[in-house]
Amino acid sequence: MLLRRCGAEFFGTFCLVFAGTGAIVINDTAGSAITHVGIALTFGLIVLVMIYTLGDISGAHLNPAVTVGFFAAGRLRFSDVLPYISSQLAGALAGSALLRSLFPGHATLGATLPSGPLVQSFVLEVVLTLILMLVILSVSTGAKEKGITAGIAIGSTIALESLFAGPITGASMNPARSLGPALMSGRTDSLWLYLAAPLLGALLAVPACFCLRGRSCCFVAPTPIAPAHD
Repeated sequence: MLLRRCGAEFFGTFCLVFAGTGAIVINDTAGSAITHVGIALTFGLIVLVMIYTLGDISGAHLNPAVTVGFFAAGRLRFSDVLPYISSQLAGALAGSALLRSLFPGHATLGATLPSGPLVQSFVLEVVLTLILMLVILSVSTGAKEKGITAGIAIGSTIALESLFAGPITGASMNPARSLGPALMSGRTDSLWLYLAAPLLGALLAVPACFCLRGRSCCFVAPTPIAPAHD
């Protein structure tokens, strides 16, 4: 049922934002106790956990850019795109709202803000999301055994990209992850960048995957992170 899949996307994105941006908030509050490495690992691990928890229900996209990428690859129905994205955005807002109630004095709630020129962060976000989407499309195509380790590959990619790009862009790769804390904290500076760049990166990953893998990139595969269907 679509309602069940949307519920999974809501809950998964809620957990992603609550745990990931929560690590940023707690790191700021507790004197850098978590550290940048810990924050990057938190984002990677929560995505890994949610893929194994919800992947067989909704595909565990947890990210509007991933949903758009799957649609562009012909692996998600058009009628599912808006419900998925709406559920993801609602989950992100709920996660940030809970953090706001727990840490009312925090200025940004983990909002993504570029530390350098906008064009630098834009290009980085495009490339980061392209790599992430290419990994997702690749590990959800082919042998069933690949699906078993898909969560590890995707979670590791997110952690790795967060490790090296986080200090510059926040390594969002996810419009929902950026929108929730931005709206709840009022820090909407450069929000457009974190909405547009990941979507562009995900779309560019589709022809890249097609060039590397051929038509197998554009077929639904029976793996835990392939989009579920009614």
